[in-house]
Amino acid sequence: MGRIEKLSDSITLYLGDCREILPTLGKVDAVVTDPPYGIGEKWDRAGAFGACGGRLWTGASGWDNETNEPALAAAMERSGGVAIVWGGNYYTLPPSRGYLVWDKMQTGFSLADSELAWVSEPITPKTFRYARAQLASEGKEHPTQKPLPLMAWCLGFLPSAKIVLDPFMGSGTTGVACANMGKSFYGIEREPKYFDIACKRIQAALDAPDMFVEAPKPAKQEAML
Repeated sequence: MGRIEKLSDSITLYLGDCREILPTLGKVDAVVTDPPYGIGEKWDRAGAFGACGGRLWTGASGWDNETNEPALAAAMERSGGVAIVWGGNYYTLPPSRGYLVWDKMQTGFSLADSELAWVSEPITPKTFRYARAQLASEGKEHPTQKPLPLMAWCLGFLPSAKIVLDPFMGSGTTGVACANMGKSFYGIEREPKYFDIACKRIQAALDAPDMFVEAPKPAKQEAML
């Protein structure tokens, strides 16, 4: 574990490998995450380019060259299996009728027209339409960063989840959504660059709270498994 940043009584961020940190955590209410899809090398070989003209995965320290099945499974143990997993179609997960779709409202591009999230809860499939270009207005800091409105929408399907875990935090969008919605949050990220970005983004959300949202109470975790 490289570093721990306790941004508030309800939000704690960990810099390090989630495989090492997860066993130290107690129970949470839900996992909401966007883990590596394991397609980095494929994209590099294909020479795919992002909207900004640069390769998305080149020089990414191999973080998207493979999926991390054991880490995701360990994270889901913390929540009793309650989870929303973007890119869940790349993982071995239990059968579920619950899927969320992000329609990026742009076709004919080198990247996917849409992305899927596996949902543990028995919801009917739902679609969120949000143009990928709108991410620029949020200040995109990570190659696979999800829009903030998208992650807030996801959390709406888990209304009883008060403590949320993201073991693949990236630039912290799930944490920002939790801060905005009055939920407690535990985030883990292994890349120092993105960890620092996540700290700044989530702290900014905490510093400018929504007056109509009750501040999260300090998280009380159960004993470790």
